[in-house]
Amino acid sequence: MPVTADGLPETATPDVPAPPPGLVMLGRFDEARGYDINRPQGSASWLFAWTAGGQGRLRQGATTARAAAGDLVVLAPGVPHRYGVGPGARHWRFWWVHCQARPSWLPWLLPYGTGDGVYAVTSTPATPRDRVEAAFRRMFVDARRPGAVKPAAVPDDRIAVAHDTAARELALCALEEVVLLMAAGAREPTPAPGLDPRVRRVQELLAADPGAAHTVDSLAAHVSLSPSRLAHLFTRQVGESPMRALREARLRHAARLLEGTGLPVERVAAASGFVSPFHFHRVFRERFGMTPGTYRAGGPMVGA
Repeated sequence: MPVTADGLPETATPDVPAPPPGLVMLGRFDEARGYDINRPQGSASWLFAWTAGGQGRLRQGATTARAAAGDLVVLAPGVPHRYGVGPGARHWRFWWVHCQARPSWLPWLLPYGTGDGVYAVTSTPATPRDRVEAAFRRMFVDARRPGAVKPAAVPDDRIAVAHDTAARELALCALEEVVLLMAAGAREPTPAPGLDPRVRRVQELLAADPGAAHTVDSLAAHVSLSPSRLAHLFTRQVGESPMRALREARLRHAARLLEGTGLPVERVAAASGFVSPFHFHRVFRERFGMTPGTYRAGGPMVGA
């Protein structure tokens, strides 16, 4: 089959039309080599594609993203795009959603922008893939629930369209969960191979409840080590002290609260374990390159 300069087939698979504004359309495809969708005018809606197996490749404008199992690639509307099975892959199994994205999602996606309206969130060991896939399955079931489906509206049984208000809101809430789970999982540090189980346990304690009043003494007691031994072992294996790791965990937790809630900044600081709002503002700006208020407003992300 003839191919273009970047390896995509010259011929394209018949397209699935994007839904009218206000509707949510989704589906789960498992396509073989040669599958290719080309939209020279782009789409009027956002496209979310989450890979369950195989590999895909998505190109928008001059930016290309490869999608392996567990990866989420999001394409903003209005830019020419093309996607299909990745080069050398036998198939691409993926969930896709066409919809109008909620404005609150953009701050979560901004750190993963690669240009031309492409946002590529790579899966990590911290990403709960089962929960992500379960959210897509809920979307599909809710869109096809009795009373929400227009007869013969979608002849392809792999596709669902959320027509009524309840189905659309349920679908968007599930998709919001996907975006947040992916963005949060991608930010969690990947455990280093060969890490001492006691060090790993301390990392788990910090990630599970960063706002708690952790100290070196309390953490050491959890793993049956002396405080000095824990501090030495943790610093040698992780490259930073337990208290430095705690501050990073608290800052990541605060960033998620700013992204996903309307809590006042002072309450975000307290919920994340910072006693002093002034101290919180200072260390947050050092870490992210902006104030908490600017971060919440969707300012350019630095170091996220």
